[in-house]
Amino acid sequence: MKKTMLLILASVLVATFYLTACDRENEKENEREYPVTADVIRNAVKDIDGNKYDAVRIGDQVWMAENLKTTRFADGTEIPLGGEASYSEEQPLLYYPFYSANLVKNFGYLYNWSAMIHGAGSSNANPSGVQGICPNGWHVPSDTEWTQLMDYLKSQPMYVHQVAKSLASTKGWTYSENENAVGNDVSTNNATGFSAVPTGWGHHGYVGDGFSASFWSVTLDSAGKAQGFYMHTDNSDVTRIRGDKHAAFSVRCLRD
Repeated sequence: MKKTMLLILASVLVATFYLTACDRENEKENEREYPVTADVIRNAVKDIDGNKYDAVRIGDQVWMAENLKTTRFADGTEIPLGGEASYSEEQPLLYYPFYSANLVKNFGYLYNWSAMIHGAGSSNANPSGVQGICPNGWHVPSDTEWTQLMDYLKSQPMYVHQVAKSLASTKGWTYSENENAVGNDVSTNNATGFSAVPTGWGHHGYVGDGFSASFWSVTLDSAGKAQGFYMHTDNSDVTRIRGDKHAAFSVRCLRD
């Protein structure tokens, strides 16, 4: 009997060791790589779905280092899935990148304005004060906060002519011949660790996949158009764009 118990205990210990080793190996495989210049905070936040996000400190701001991929608001309310024929200004909707569920892990979801802002009003404050779709302790940036990021990068000699490159990931971008553009020598991208991926954007169909990335702010302009920020594989800078509220953009959250 004692021998049997010892064999069972040994089997349990071996199994525990094996599972722990597998968990550590999986964590290692899923760990994102960053350039040595990036100021990275590992597992800085977890959303209500259990997705964990690294963050990067850029100047005085702390940004998520990947696109949001929650299917629920922080209060637990589910966000319906939209499709190629379902776009709305009023109903909160999320979308698969390129209409493929398999790409959510690396690209996140895209969201319309209503989903992104979650019933709050427009803000151009710094900080915006709008949690929106972000996890607790984080918020969706205003136009002013995006501008702060751009101004900081332009103030740094190593980024001033390559603002978009310093934010763009090293994978997925279509090649560009333009010097200092995102798509030119992508191996030199992402010095900040922001890791912007070319998800394109949704507007009654998919636009710009492989060529561009678009991000919401919580700011409306004087004409009631939503302000967003946009990078393109042929450009070296990040530009402000005016989007319709039914458009689907990526979301990056800022720490409160």
